[in-house]
Amino acid sequence: MTIEPYRKILGLPGVRALLLVGLVARIPVIATGIVLTLHVVNTLGLGFAQAGLVGTASTLGSAIGSPITGRMIDRYGLRPVLITTTAAQAVFWLAAPKLGYGFLLGAAAVAGVLGLPVFTIVRQSLAAMVPAEQRRPGFALDSMAVELSYMVAPAAAVAAVSQFGSRPVMIAVGLGVVLAGLALIVLNAPTQAPAEDGEPEAAVPRRQWLRPRVIALFALTASLTFVLTASDLSLIAVLKESGQPNWAGVVIAIWCLYSLIGGFVYGALHRNVSPALLAGGLAALTVPVGLAAGAPWWGLCLILIPSGVLVAPALSATIDTLSSWVPAGSRGEAMGLHGTALTIGVAAGAPFAGTIIDSAGPGWAFAAAGVVALLLLAGALPFWRSATEAAPAAAPAGPLTPDTPAEPAPSLAG
Repeated sequence: MTIEPYRKILGLPGVRALLLVGLVARIPVIATGIVLTLHVVNTLGLGFAQAGLVGTASTLGSAIGSPITGRMIDRYGLRPVLITTTAAQAVFWLAAPKLGYGFLLGAAAVAGVLGLPVFTIVRQSLAAMVPAEQRRPGFALDSMAVELSYMVAPAAAVAAVSQFGSRPVMIAVGLGVVLAGLALIVLNAPTQAPAEDGEPEAAVPRRQWLRPRVIALFALTASLTFVLTASDLSLIAVLKESGQPNWAGVVIAIWCLYSLIGGFVYGALHRNVSPALLAGGLAALTVPVGLAAGAPWWGLCLILIPSGVLVAPALSATIDTLSSWVPAGSRGEAMGLHGTALTIGVAAGAPFAGTIIDSAGPGWAFAAAGVVALLLLAGALPFWRSATEAAPAAAPAGPLTPDTPAEPAPSLAG
C-alpha cells in the first residue's frame, strides 16, 4: 500500500478543484432532508409520520429525476442541466418556508425530481478526467469526501435549527444549494474525455449497455444503502434503549471515520477488489453488531469497526466498476441510475429497520438487515457470474454495438 496513487490523482488537471467543490457542494444537499424533517415537526407542529412523508416524496422524486438529469447531461451537456436544476432549487427553497404541509409535500417531490445532481456530476467528471487505470483511487477519494460531508452536514443542520429555527435555516440551505450549483456551473468539469469511445457526443442505445450484469450491479448498490440505512436507525434505537441517546452523534461520526479510513486504504491498494465481495463482507459483518445492544457506547463503536471500514470501499468499487462497464456517451444516465439504486436502498432500509425494531428490538434489526442484504446479493450473483463466464478475454476498444460483446466483468475475487 502506498499514497503515491493519491498524489498522481490530485496532480491531474482539474481533479483537486472538482473534489473540493464536490465536498463543499454536498453539505447543503445532504442537510436538506434533516432540515425539512425538523421544519415539519418543530415549526409546522406535525408528527414524524408526516415529516417522513415529505422525506419520502423528496426521495421518490430524486429516484425518478436522477437518471433523467444524467441522460440530459449526456445529450445537452453539463451547464444547461445545472442552470435548470439550480433555478428549480432556488424557487423551492424560497417558497418552502411559507408553504403549508400539503403544498410542501408536493413541492418536495418536484424539487426531488429537479434536484441538483452533485453526486452524479462529480463521479461522471472523475471518470472523464482520470485514466481508467487510476479510477479506483480517484473514486476512493470521492467516497472519503462524501464521508466528510456526511460528518458535517447532519450535525450542522440540527445545531442551526435548534439555534435559529427552521425557516431561516431553510433559506440558508437553499442559498447553499444555489451557490453549489453556481460553483459547478463555473467549474464546468468535463463529463466525457475527448478521446473516449472515439466519438464523445454519440450516446449508445440503452439496450446495449443496460444488461443483466449492470442491473445486478445496481441491485448490489441498493443492498449497500439498504443495510447502511437500517444500521443507522438501529444504532440510534440501540443507544436510546440503553439510555445513551446523547452519544448517537458521536457513534455515527466514529462510524463514518472507520469508512473514511477504509476508503483510504482501499484506494491505495495495488489491485482491485470486487464490489460483490466487499458488499457481501459488509452485509455479513453487520449481522453480529446487534450483539452489542445494551453495551456502553464505546463497545458499540468497537463492534462497528469490521463493517465500518468496508463502507467507502464497497461504494467506490460499485462506481469504479460501473464506469468501466458503460460507454462514455451514456455514463451520465448510468450514474443517474446508480444514484436511483442508492436512493431505493435508503427508502427501503429505514421502514424495514423500524418494523424490526418495533417488533423484535433494535439488536435484531442489524441481523435482519444484514441477512436481507445477503439474500439480495445472492439473487444478483448468478447474473454477475454468468457475465464473467460469457465475457471474452479482452474488452473491445471501441463503443458497444449490437455485434460487439461487453467487456469482461470482474470475478468475485476482483
